[in-house]
Amino acid sequence: MTLQQILTPSIEKAVKALFDVTIDKVEFQTTRKEFEGDITMVIFPLLKVVKSNPVELGNKIGNYLVENVAEVSRFNVVSGFLNIVISDEYYLDFFGEIKDDVKFGFVAPSQDDTGVMVEYSSPNTNKPLHLGHVRNNLLGYSVAEIIKASGKKVYKTQIINDRGIHICKSMLAWQKFGNGQTPESTGVKGDKLVGNYYVAFDKAYKEEIAQFMNAGKTEEEGKKQAPIILEAQEMLLKWEAGDEQVITLWKTMNQWVYDGFAKTYKNLGVDFDAFYYESNTYLLGKDVVQIGLDRGVFEKDPDGSVWIDLTDEGLDRKIVLRSDGTAVYMTQDIGTAIQRVKDYPDVGGMVYTVGNEQDYHFKVLFLILKKLGFDWSKNLYHLSYGMVDLPSGKMKSREGTVVDADDLMQEMTDTAQKIAEDLGKLEAYSAEEKEKLYRTIGLGALKYYILKVDPKKRILFNPEESVDFAGNTGPFIQYTYARIQSIIRKANFDFSNMSKIETLHEKEKELVKQLELFPEVIQSAAQHHSPALLANFTYDLVREYNSFYQAVPILGEEDLEKKIFRVQLSKKVADTIASSFRLLGISVPERM
Repeated sequence: MTLQQILTPSIEKAVKALFDVTIDKVEFQTTRKEFEGDITMVIFPLLKVVKSNPVELGNKIGNYLVENVAEVSRFNVVSGFLNIVISDEYYLDFFGEIKDDVKFGFVAPSQDDTGVMVEYSSPNTNKPLHLGHVRNNLLGYSVAEIIKASGKKVYKTQIINDRGIHICKSMLAWQKFGNGQTPESTGVKGDKLVGNYYVAFDKAYKEEIAQFMNAGKTEEEGKKQAPIILEAQEMLLKWEAGDEQVITLWKTMNQWVYDGFAKTYKNLGVDFDAFYYESNTYLLGKDVVQIGLDRGVFEKDPDGSVWIDLTDEGLDRKIVLRSDGTAVYMTQDIGTAIQRVKDYPDVGGMVYTVGNEQDYHFKVLFLILKKLGFDWSKNLYHLSYGMVDLPSGKMKSREGTVVDADDLMQEMTDTAQKIAEDLGKLEAYSAEEKEKLYRTIGLGALKYYILKVDPKKRILFNPEESVDFAGNTGPFIQYTYARIQSIIRKANFDFSNMSKIETLHEKEKELVKQLELFPEVIQSAAQHHSPALLANFTYDLVREYNSFYQAVPILGEEDLEKKIFRVQLSKKVADTIASSFRLLGISVPERM
């Protein structure tokens, strides 16, 4: 039970007993650092129903709490704020409850609850994963883990965009320029090899457009009439018609990409429970469009295209089927959502991790599903996130200027190695241990730097800044965890049983108070789909621990009971760091 839950009914009783007034809400906030107190009640709202000045009102309620609530030891009133001091006994009892609780902060899902499906990654099969995909994967994976920790069943999934003109561009370029190259023959990872041909297509396309323009045609005419784009469009029609040769090439090159993606996902530390493919779900989407057309949800234009009119809802008309009968993205997204509920009947909601350039798309999608009569449509959420920039500027995949995810992870490992070697504390490590540590620090730095930022905000990612061992960074938190592990290894006495101390040092109390927030932070991060709340909680916990570490002796403490408690408290902080970082997909090293 939280302090708010303990104090609220007592304050309601106090107001009733003192002023014969019933209130239905008590407002709390964190006590400001310059005042004594562990939690603050805001007095001002009561002035609407109790005719008194705020200081007098606060003093009366404070005295009632001291006399009637065991957990309250004293109080002070500053203007309209009642600062309440909670007894050391309360915090010691709380710590005793969580000390050995390996699931502290986590809620087990009920078998009766509906599940949540979290979609992330969702790449195209014409290029490797890049920095933008890294943020997408880290966000989606972490949100899924946090929602699971909050007490819900979670299914992780992705929709693979494996059809369309962009796929045919890579296929056509390989036919024209590939000379039979394969990942095996070149030693190039499959997704990178296919991505190279996407870039090659764009280069050839631009050259043909330039030739048209040199011949006096407009750029627009060149874009439409360039032979290579006409061939790609013809290939797409053949694919939709089931041409055997095109389908065989499509399957072969897609498999190259899937094999490459699998290596990247493994290195990034993310996984999935289910995969969906646009090449399958767009067909269901087309069927549903026909059903919606029969019901009057959609309307057909004279050219045969099918639309939905959402102008009454403040949106516009949206095409769901082209005049030639081919599907658009909206078509397959409709089909995918419906297929997922068919496959997982207990799914009551979905989270779509997709960049904020698709905000409008998801407003339309959710509204269409609602109009089609699906009850679960009210539980759809677009986890919209900002783009990731580098100091060098924006990425453009078709020009080959993207920051490749594999290269980025390797760069982060190399940066961590350079900084760790400069610090010179790894003499006792084997080469294998060093490599594992560099990777743990490098990926931890990358993940934390991205996840500590509110998803909606754009990020300017600076690799070197992220690996700093000071400040709000992953390595700083990892170093604190490793420091605590060193303390535990050196503790040559039994600290398994709860210490018998009765009073707390101010720094001990602050640390226990920070630990107490952990379950609430998990619930809030799940509700707001924001790993940033958890990341920044962990940083605050680590800062509080380092303040404690500097202020009081731990292993050097002469009083055995105090020493036992401080080691126990240190261990619980480390365990909570590890639990929190696990939800962020970040590993912690035992030594640094």
